[in-house]
Amino acid sequence: MISTSLDSVQINFDTEALWTMNVVLAFVMFGVALDISIRDFKMLWSKPKAILVGVLSQFVLLPALTYMLVYFIDPYPSIAMGMFMVAACPGGNISNFITHLGGGNSALSVSLTGIATLLAVVMTPLNFQFWGSLYGPTSSVLETVAVSPFEMVKLVSLLLGLPLVLGMFINYWKPNLAIKLAKVLKIVSLLFFIALVFIALYNNKEIFMEYIFYVFWIVVIHNILAFFTGFSISKLFVLAKKDVKSITIETGIQNSGLGLLLIFTFFDGLGGMALLAAFWGVWHIISGLLLASYWGYRPLINKELA
Repeated sequence: MISTSLDSVQINFDTEALWTMNVVLAFVMFGVALDISIRDFKMLWSKPKAILVGVLSQFVLLPALTYMLVYFIDPYPSIAMGMFMVAACPGGNISNFITHLGGGNSALSVSLTGIATLLAVVMTPLNFQFWGSLYGPTSSVLETVAVSPFEMVKLVSLLLGLPLVLGMFINYWKPNLAIKLAKVLKIVSLLFFIALVFIALYNNKEIFMEYIFYVFWIVVIHNILAFFTGFSISKLFVLAKKDVKSITIETGIQNSGLGLLLIFTFFDGLGGMALLAAFWGVWHIISGLLLASYWGYRPLINKELA
């Protein structure tokens, strides 16, 4: 049976490659943090509405709606675990670039990235454990694996919290140096991280090709749900158009790289989880760029018609 085999499949990823991925992800987050200043966090006090809506969308609504989607489509337990993991992660590290491309509020995007990264130290393990335990099939998997939320908090703190603090410190201490470093580090480290993901997929290409068509439609639907969540809650709170774009993208672009690392670390590369997170990491770049291109193209059409 496909369900039995997929739930028991282990993705081959050796210890050295895992540690390399840990270090690279930390550098990716460090590169993102170089663009974040204390002023960005002050937006929470000066203009709290958009920030709070973004946090609500990212850490409350998306995990809850993911649970509803899982309950409705009833995927294999390991796939459901992957969906809960991705939904529990903060916004992805390319969200700022995609927001800028789509004509969104870049300052809001950067602020949300910083705040979500900080909150993720606690919220990612908490959301994953809560929603995973609430759903019967994944609850039994969690009991078998016996994941310690505290251990997950420690790892997320090292991968996200520490690079964020260091990056912001350099931004405050040497802002010109931070700008120069960010330009190089964000691109190089992100490309290296993507390369590692593709290597992992290539080394497990037989497994990937066997199940990709099952995983594909689930990732696409889940990603559409994430974009829709950010868009609809922003519209509900009557935010400005640029803020709507930013929150939509921040919710739809998830840090699946973090999810993938947690899966390899705590679940030994459990097949369905790893495949879903890895494919999400590829797909959300495509869907994000398509959405940003559409939003960026519309003003050009309007100007030509004017």
